[in-house]
Amino acid sequence: MAFSDEHLYSIALRRCHLIGDVNFRKLVTAYGSAESVWKENKKHLKKIAGMSLKSLSEIGRGDFISEAEKELEFCHRNNIKINLHHLEGPPYFLEDCADAPSVLFIKGTLPQNLHPLSIVGTRNITPYGKAFITRLLEKLSRSPYTTVSGLAYGVDTAVHRGSIEKKIPTIGVLAHGFRTLYPSKNISLAKSILENGGALVTEFSSHQKPEKENFIRRNRIVAGISRHLVVVETAKKGGSLSTVNFALGYEREVFALPGKITDPYSQGCNWLIYQNKAIALESVDTFLEDLGMGQSELFYDHPSPQSMEHLSEEQKKVYHLIKSHPKISLDEIALLSGLSSFVLLPILLELEIRQYIQSFPGKLFSTL
Repeated sequence: MAFSDEHLYSIALRRCHLIGDVNFRKLVTAYGSAESVWKENKKHLKKIAGMSLKSLSEIGRGDFISEAEKELEFCHRNNIKINLHHLEGPPYFLEDCADAPSVLFIKGTLPQNLHPLSIVGTRNITPYGKAFITRLLEKLSRSPYTTVSGLAYGVDTAVHRGSIEKKIPTIGVLAHGFRTLYPSKNISLAKSILENGGALVTEFSSHQKPEKENFIRRNRIVAGISRHLVVVETAKKGGSLSTVNFALGYEREVFALPGKITDPYSQGCNWLIYQNKAIALESVDTFLEDLGMGQSELFYDHPSPQSMEHLSEEQKKVYHLIKSHPKISLDEIALLSGLSSFVLLPILLELEIRQYIQSFPGKLFSTL
């Protein structure tokens, strides 16, 4: 797998302790590339980017370049792809997140033309939680979705393993680099994810271990990569709540599985619902409807690329916008497309008549 100098300098720049993802993109936006930032005079960087010399102090360090070279060699040997935010944009809906990873390492295949659905919960999953996941995945197996979770014990493991059983591509987000796999008991599961059309992703370079703070950073990716987050079971102070907080900050829709008030691993979900931070999961079918997937939609074939060649450029633009944002409103389409409602309405009507999209009450739209 071939990598460019920009990959090298991006890894080195992100290695700088005081250059986080926000500052990384601030610098790269100002100078056009990580290589230009790396070779620029620090005083000039300070003047243009408005950052302190302390924040910029590690830029240009030769040992960081040496480490980046080793990282590229490791990725080449292990068939690991490197996604650079400023060159190709991050996968799925991470583009919406101000603190999305500047550098993302990907092993396997990120499923294309599928919508990601993030599912999280306690490591101490109960039969109630397992039964819900089984039912949900059974329905999702007939829908255009891929699952996302954190490859931890409990709910994460049930989601990944159940997805594989139902032939749903699944994505595991790691809290460490690719030289290790935590928890080690999930090594075989991680291999199975890759063998069944899924992927493992991490923002951590290969030498980084599963430190406590890394799990919080991992959770923000799980929260941001999808437009919807499902919390299956969690204690009132469970780790899943950090993922919920990230999701709410990214204006994602959060769903929680309610349970008995006496069940410790339902208390977190019940609290989220009580605080109006999450929508109660009444049933799998109503949840799918909330996603914009009625029962009839589960069995629709997607329009082939050939069938779209007769669409106008505006129609294609609107179709792809709706495809990227399931159950999007008319106002949101107008805002994101830059087209007025007056112009959009006939386009939407034509797309619906030709069975490219489906409309829902409240002027909401999803692709078929």
